[in-house]
Formats: sequence, C-alpha cells, structure tokens
Amino acid sequence: MSDVEHGAKDSDLPDLEVNVLLVDDQPAKLLTYGAILGGVGANLITAGSAREALDCLLKKEIALVLIDVCMPELDGFELAEMIRQHPRYQKTAIIFVSAVNLSDFDRLRGYEYGAIDYVPVPVMPEILRAKVNVFLDLYRKTRELEVLNRDLEHRVALRTAALQEADERKNEFLAMLGHELRNPLGAIRTAAQIIGMRQITADQREGSAAVIRRQVEHLVRLVDDLLDVSRITRGTIAIRREPTLVSDIVAQAVETTRPSFDGRAQILAVESGTEQLIVNGDGSRLAQVLGNVINNAAKFTPEGGRIYVNVSRDGEEVAIRVTDTGLGVPPEKLETIFDLFTQVGRPGDRSSGGLGIGLALVKRIVEMHDGHVTALSEGDGKGTQIIINLPLYSEPPTPLPLPESSVGADRALTPSRILVVEDNKDVAATMAVRLEMAGHEVRVANSGPEAIRLGPEFQPEFVILDIGLPNMDGYDIARNIREAPWGRDATLVALTGWGHQEERDRTTAAGFDAHLVKPVGEELFLELARIRRPRARFQNSSAGETLESADV
Repeated sequence: MSDVEHGAKDSDLPDLEVNVLLVDDQPAKLLTYGAILGGVGANLITAGSAREALDCLLKKEIALVLIDVCMPELDGFELAEMIRQHPRYQKTAIIFVSAVNLSDFDRLRGYEYGAIDYVPVPVMPEILRAKVNVFLDLYRKTRELEVLNRDLEHRVALRTAALQEADERKNEFLAMLGHELRNPLGAIRTAAQIIGMRQITADQREGSAAVIRRQVEHLVRLVDDLLDVSRITRGTIAIRREPTLVSDIVAQAVETTRPSFDGRAQILAVESGTEQLIVNGDGSRLAQVLGNVINNAAKFTPEGGRIYVNVSRDGEEVAIRVTDTGLGVPPEKLETIFDLFTQVGRPGDRSSGGLGIGLALVKRIVEMHDGHVTALSEGDGKGTQIIINLPLYSEPPTPLPLPESSVGADRALTPSRILVVEDNKDVAATMAVRLEMAGHEVRVANSGPEAIRLGPEFQPEFVILDIGLPNMDGYDIARNIREAPWGRDATLVALTGWGHQEERDRTTAAGFDAHLVKPVGEELFLELARIRRPRARFQNSSAGETLESADV
C-alpha cells in the first residue's frame, strides 16, 4: 500500500483531508488510475488487495473507494459488502471498475453490495474524473454540513443554557418582585386600617400617614426602575445632556438616598476635593445612577457600617468611587454583578430586598454617557467598591437647577376650577379631595363623554385628564375639548403611566399643556401653577354671568 500526494484544489474547507482509495491487484492499473485522477484535489491511496484495502480503511478516513471487481481472494463485491458493514463507511461512495461485460443481474448484485456507480474498461479518463469529482464534491459538502451542524448544535446548547439561566433569573426576579410588592402593600393596608379606626389619636394618624407616604415612594421608585429597564431595552430612554457639575450630582444623590443609611445608623463620608469637575451629561439620570450605587452599598452594609464616596480626576475622566464595609461580592459574581436580575446577597437571603435591576441600570446609563463602571471586591465580608468613570467636559458648567421645595406646594396655585377626568373612581375621588383641601373647586368625570358634558357648565380652568380611558381615550377627549369654546383657553394636563418621549410628543400634538407621569404628589400644584394659561373672558352658562380668571 502506498500514498501518492497530489496538489490540492481550493475548497470551502481547506484543512479537510480528502482521501481516495484505489484498489486493484494489478500495479499498472493503479498507476493509470493515479495519472487520470491526479488533478481531483485529493490524496490518492493505493491498495493491491482487498486485505490491504481493509487495513487502510481502518487507519484513514476515506471519501471514495475505486475497486476492481475481479480480484483474487476477495472480489470487489465481497470487499464492498465488508466495507458497508463498518459503521463509518455505510455511506462512503464506492465505484466498481470492471473489464468484463456485466449483466443487469451483475449490476444489481453490485448495487446490493454497496456500489454507487460503475466504470467499464477501457476507462475513459474524462468520465472517471467527472464521476470522482462529483462524489468528492458531495463528500466535501457533506462534511462541511456536518461541521456546521456541530457548530449549530454547540451554539444551540449554549443558547439553551443561557435561556435556562435567564429563566431561572426571571423566576427569581418574579419571586423578589412579589416580595418587594407585598411588603409595602402590607404596610399601606395596615396603616389605612389604623387611620379608619375611631379611637385613633392624632399622633397615630400622622404616623400611619407617614408610613403610607414612605411606602408609596418606595413603590414609585420600584416602578420607575422597572420602566427605565423597559425603556433602555427598547432604546426609548431619553438622555438630555448638558455641562453639569459633578459636585451637584453627588449632592443630589446623597440627599435622595440619605434615609437609606440614616435609618441603619450607617456613616456616609463624601470626599470631593476642591477642583470643579464637569461632565456633559443628564444630571438627573447621573444622580439616579449614583443614588442606586449608594442605596446598594447601604443595603448590603450592616448597621453601623461605613460608606465612602470619593470623587477625583482620573486623567481625562472623573472617577466616582463608592466604597462600603459590607458583605462583599464573591469573585465569581463580579463579572455578572451588572447583569439584569442578578442578585448578590447570600443564597435565600431576601431581607435586603431589591430586584436585581439597580446596577444593571447603572451600567447602561453610564455607558449611554460614554463612561464605564467597574466593581471590585476581595470577597465575602470584605466590602465592595463601585467605580463610575465619566469623560470630563472642559467648558464652563451649567449648574443643576435646585429642586423646588414641596413645602407649601399646594399654595403655589391660586384657587381655580379643576375638572378631573379619571375612570378609576378611587383615584379620582382622592385627587378631588386633595385639590378641594387646597381651596380649589373640583368636578369629577369618570368618562370622556361625561367630561365633555360637564365642560360647558363648569367652565374649568384646568382639566387633569387620564390618557388610558376606555372607549374614548384622553387624546380624543383633548381634541374635543380644544374644539369647544370653553376648552380653547383651558389648561390641559395629561396624566399617564407612560413617560417616554414618544408619549410626550403625542400629548403635545393632541393639545395638552403638560404631561405628568403617575403617581403625582405635591408637585402637581407646582406644575399647574407653572403652566397655567392666560384666560380670556368667558361666559358661565349656568349662572348667566361673565367671569374673568385671574392670571398667576
């Protein structure tokens, strides 16, 4: 047995070894076959007997076997039958070469033993090469498909594992979501029951109201985080960038997160130096990012622990480091700590709460500001450091606007006629009571047609309008109001659970003056005072007198 190497042709799989086995007991014929097939781009291996051929088949991967039918010991039919019995060669191409005329019966016998084609003697070189090339191309394509199939199976396995992991994390998230919702809702329900008791004292009433306020704020933050995740995933989150002092971002974040560490007797130390560092970013979003990191540090740091916020220049970037003395992060979790729904507490420990979305938001919002975020920890019980890096901005800063105080916010708006349009009767009733307690005259409509009917009679100066009404939505109602004489100068306020820019554009196009995202609190009065439209003189149809609304 001998190998005859020939120049390989270009193929889709250049590293694929393609071997053709030539089996004949006459050396002269083997040389002839070698000369004819010299350009087929395969290794030609010769065998002088059936036993030699079988030995070669056990040692090498063979793409095609060319067999002389008439050989001593084992003839071509018997050799083909033995080849087909081996699992690896059940589909290998076999071509019989015969110097005698074969009857149809002989050909049928050959096909039954595993032959795929016949070549008569004398052999025409062009026909033999054509047949061999067809089978070799088929072999190469089959092998290529096998490689692609293995690769596909590998990728499917990886994807399936990733989906299973995502499903497990989703189930953990849903369990945590139920836990996070039940806790504040339980406190709110209990506080509401206490307020409804006859024997309640003023201190108990105020304490219960404070519980409701705190828990509602917790639920609002929870829903806001969920909505932000959805907006980022869909690519609809808006970032309004402007030169912003890093010190303002830090101050805003510390102020909003102070209850997190004050309630746990933790010490928060802030070190920002004297250099004015400026970034080109959305101050509110960056304060939200830093607030999430500080909240996370407080959550996983025991009572009496310390949290350090350090701001410093790092080349052309600003580095904001939040370091805690808390639980730390296992090394294997550092790579996934910023993945959505990832929980880093001790297994089964839900006492610290959280949905595993805060740090995911941090990473995505920081990256939207061309920055990056890193987590460092030496392991369990050794604390964690989160580093936020943002590009520095070299122009003079535009300071963050100071948030308006909600103290006395209800006095920011002079007494007005306000129409509340809301299909949820509890929401409408509580909003009406709050507005009436601030000195306003209020009417409630639970549907669009009812609002349109009440309008001419009530002549509202403000219409607070829920967008998601049944049958006739807020957009259609707003258009109808704007077409009516009484509604041309009314101030329309959209009240909705959607806050992304597309919805704001829709409300503006429908004729609204403002877009408020549920739930709204004392800021409602500040917004109403800010956007109030100047009013023309209008006719009060019920009283038959002309009234004039004072401008703020």
